[in-house]
Amino acid sequence: MIRSALVCLTLACLGACATQAQPPRAATAPVPAQPVTPSEAKPEAVALPPVDLTPVPFETARANFVRDTAAKYGIDPQQIESTLAQAQFRDPIIAAMSRPAERVKPWNEYRPMFITQARIDGGRAFLEQHRAELARVEAATGVPAQVIVAIIGVETSYGANTGKYRVLDALYTLAFRYPRSGDPAKLEREVRRELFFRDELGQLFALGKEEHLDVTTLIGSYAGAMGMGQFMPSSYRQFAVDGNGDGRRDLFNSYDDVFASIANYFVGKGGWVRGGQVAVPATLAPGHAEFNPDDWTPTYPLADLARRGYHASAPVTAGTLATPITLNTDAGPQYWLGFQNYYAITRYNISKMYAMAVFQLSEAIAGKELPPA
Repeated sequence: MIRSALVCLTLACLGACATQAQPPRAATAPVPAQPVTPSEAKPEAVALPPVDLTPVPFETARANFVRDTAAKYGIDPQQIESTLAQAQFRDPIIAAMSRPAERVKPWNEYRPMFITQARIDGGRAFLEQHRAELARVEAATGVPAQVIVAIIGVETSYGANTGKYRVLDALYTLAFRYPRSGDPAKLEREVRRELFFRDELGQLFALGKEEHLDVTTLIGSYAGAMGMGQFMPSSYRQFAVDGNGDGRRDLFNSYDDVFASIANYFVGKGGWVRGGQVAVPATLAPGHAEFNPDDWTPTYPLADLARRGYHASAPVTAGTLATPITLNTDAGPQYWLGFQNYYAITRYNISKMYAMAVFQLSEAIAGKELPPA
């Protein structure tokens, strides 16, 4: 997920891009391997504690990090020191984080970035290759195999592109040299994002201890996301599971662990509902204004939405709560109703278009016809 990692990370120190941009621990979400139009994501309202904006010299910040990480996770300070001595500041990472946000693409431009015939065919082949493992995870968690496959397809092209930076270098760079724009209005956000990555760097040391990993060898995205599902260290620690019973949680090489962990993220972070719908097309009756809530939490009864002019264009289970979704296209807006499982996908990456792309790719992999973009 670094597409929305950037957004996710907005609520940074804030919190999974699977999805994160919120306070450190909440920031347990995976982040895409490459940035893609994060600006359409709406940061959700989160009450953040005050943050000290006073500049801290690098040497002091680094020493404090070593002390605090050692105490928090029970790691020898000398081990942390020796590992940090191998870390490198990487200018390309700073440049990538400094890039201006892209314009918000309309849905008809955004969808083709992720849903192509090659990606659909690749997803079907990947699903067929791993059908047995995916079926076990689907039976255990209720998360459909095609949704798990679609996440891996969007995040890393089915494992073909999991990143090119050492995770240690990425997190070290962003933890201590997060780029500053010089705009006073952006300073608090920039400080929070730096603190977010500093927390993730600490979580990387904890992950190495818990999983017996050499953190100097791990490769991931420029934001520090790892493996086929692009989990940040905090997400790895909180949501990764041992899918094959070998006593390890390996999101780099074990398909069993990757599939089970993505599903566990959806269930644990997103509240995935077994057998539940994700989203259905809708219409907005003439004379009614669009209703665009601050986030995509499904809290609205269908009757309330009907009074606002929204009507589902496909059958919906009675009593289901939903949220309206507007996808802007060059031909005018598309309307959808999203349910709890749509919300669960937004926990992986806080972006309504990302969630819709994953959903529609999963539908295409399953052989269903997609509506026009």
